[in-house]
Amino acid sequence: MDKIQNQPRRGVHFRFDMERNCGPMKVLAGSLILLFVFFAGTAQAQQTRGGNVSPTLFGSVTQGTPTSGVIPLSISDAIDRALKYNLGVIVSEQESQVSRASRLRALSDLLPKVSAGVTETVQQTNLAAFGFGGFPGTPPVVGPFSVFDARARYSHSVFDFRLLHDFRAAAEKLHASNYSQQDVRELVVFIATNLYLETVAGSTRVEAARAQLNTAQAVYDRATNLKDSGIAAGIDVLRAQVQLQAQRQRVLAMENELAKQKLNLARSIGLPQGQEFTQTDRFATAPPVLPKLEEALTTALDARPDYRRASALIRSAEEARKSAIGRSMPSLQVNADYGDIGRNPAFSHGTMTLQGTVSIPIYNGGRTRAELLESEAVLEQRRVEAANLRDRIEFEIRTANLDIQSAAEQVRVAQAAMDLAKQQLLQAQDRFAAGVATSLEIVQGQEAIVTADENYISGLYSLNLAQAALARAVGSAEKTIKTSFGGK
Repeated sequence: MDKIQNQPRRGVHFRFDMERNCGPMKVLAGSLILLFVFFAGTAQAQQTRGGNVSPTLFGSVTQGTPTSGVIPLSISDAIDRALKYNLGVIVSEQESQVSRASRLRALSDLLPKVSAGVTETVQQTNLAAFGFGGFPGTPPVVGPFSVFDARARYSHSVFDFRLLHDFRAAAEKLHASNYSQQDVRELVVFIATNLYLETVAGSTRVEAARAQLNTAQAVYDRATNLKDSGIAAGIDVLRAQVQLQAQRQRVLAMENELAKQKLNLARSIGLPQGQEFTQTDRFATAPPVLPKLEEALTTALDARPDYRRASALIRSAEEARKSAIGRSMPSLQVNADYGDIGRNPAFSHGTMTLQGTVSIPIYNGGRTRAELLESEAVLEQRRVEAANLRDRIEFEIRTANLDIQSAAEQVRVAQAAMDLAKQQLLQAQDRFAAGVATSLEIVQGQEAIVTADENYISGLYSLNLAQAALARAVGSAEKTIKTSFGGK
């Protein structure tokens, strides 16, 4: 095999030629469409899935201008806009177009080439310059004379293993690029979901902070009244006033954070900057249902576009290896032309040429061996990447399951803590009103409420995000997230 691989292409050519005057030629009519049927349909793909999220996934092509008023925005609306306007989706679509163009370029090498041209030549020749001078009766300079030639030309690589496998490799790369585009859509859905959940968490925090501000205001008013009645000391009023100002500052900070979260969401889904909107969906609070690991892994390996992309890249590398071997194989080329030639169109005659060339590679300086080594290295790389991706998919599923279980338990504990914190604050207010305790207990109760609210909101956010991550891990984010979270 090495002998053959190291000996392609100087070329021993077997060819047959035929040229004669004739009328219209019909002998090549059928061969013009030989390969159109054989290579009828394949589609492929390219691109990678890295560990770091590309900044393009957080950008978008903004559509329209801000409208007056506040528009409602559901998680379904956010995902639909992201899939339409997110920059990552748009870029991935154009990258698929590049792969499609590469496939068409490889296909063009296999298909027949047909061209036509008209030539009009006026020429005067010095025969003596070519060694024909000095014959009696022959002038040394001939002409000027004209030659008219109108001709159609046809060429076709009828049989070439290298071009055939190059086309198949390009076809698999197009498949890989299409799968990569689907993977980007999955990732964009997950990112839009995450940003939407962040705004939901931000809105919930603002609502909680405002409720705590109202409580602080009521406590301050109660402390002032009790001081005026001689029941509470001035320090109690001062302590309540400090707590009130702290809550006001907290509300301002939460509102600012929510505004920035909304800007991030709008930026990634193509909403005009400055467009006011309100989220219509809330956190999903239903108990999560965890799939069995084996079932989830099987589903993921069938559905995950990045894993299907990895398989397509393996097939592409295998075809590239066959293409390298094909460089050492014989090839068959057919060339033909037909046209009219003469002094002018009125005095022209039909002529034709039909040529077949069989090229047998003999030696090409070791290029075949080099290409074979390179293609085998790429093939092995693609295989280990696919094996690593399979393990990573299982890792992501296991991690998402653990996060869901942990977040669900955190929500349960935080809910109980919220109830206890409310009781603590209520009892502290009663004790303060009865004059048996200072406002310090109320401040402690308020801080317990703040902590419990934050833990509960964080737990709900983590639970919802973990469920979205599981959908992403099994390759069904685009199909299931809208129905799982919409309307909650």
